[in-house]
Amino acid sequence: MNSSLISSRHAPAKATELHAQASPDFAAKLAETETLLRRAAAEFQPLTQASSLGAEDVVITHLINRLQLDIPVFVLETGALHTETLALLERTQAHSRAPIVVYRPVPESVIWFIRNEGQDAMYKSMQLRKACCNVRKMEPLARALHGQKAWITGLRQEQSAARAEVPLHDESEVSAKGLHKFNPLAIWTWGDVWHYIATNKVDYNPLHDQFFPSIGCAPCTRAISLGEEFRAGRWWWEDEAAKECGLHVKK
Repeated sequence: MNSSLISSRHAPAKATELHAQASPDFAAKLAETETLLRRAAAEFQPLTQASSLGAEDVVITHLINRLQLDIPVFVLETGALHTETLALLERTQAHSRAPIVVYRPVPESVIWFIRNEGQDAMYKSMQLRKACCNVRKMEPLARALHGQKAWITGLRQEQSAARAEVPLHDESEVSAKGLHKFNPLAIWTWGDVWHYIATNKVDYNPLHDQFFPSIGCAPCTRAISLGEEFRAGRWWWEDEAAKECGLHVKK
């Protein structure tokens, strides 16, 4: 038998083939998401989308572009992303109607941290892992959100117990920071996300085809196995209740 035929039959299924399954009320969810994005763009300028270039985020960016909304997108390029993520970033910058703005950590801060704590400091303690996140993510995030009235994220209630009550419109940070947060996919399922990607032929990170549902920095992300929680591949050596870097943790 032809060897190429054998290899194609045994090729791993793509994420779109494995996961794309719309909820019965998907059309209503999509309409609600589109309405929310239009309202955010009309009433909460300036605002921006935070994108990690994961499945949820590429859906939101596609919607922003399809609806021709005045919403720029920012990406935190931590200096430790997978090559697949960096390649998707380049493709997104080349094809997106919405501006894609990249924020990077302060080089001197990264050099200082590695020199003092080591390249693999994140594995030594939770304190050091969070310190690394502060240098590579939190400080650039503060710059990205400076002067904004609102931001848009890909948080979904299904992602983890800590996110089970994520609202579509989160006003909890308004009093402290004057910042609204919109989570337009809050009630979407994983199947809904992939149904949209498959139906609209949205470019996505090929790591999703390798069982990476949640993708962050390369040293802190692994594939998950059947039966593991959605975010089990993030900081897998730490306590299950601590799997956040600080971007979406409420004080």
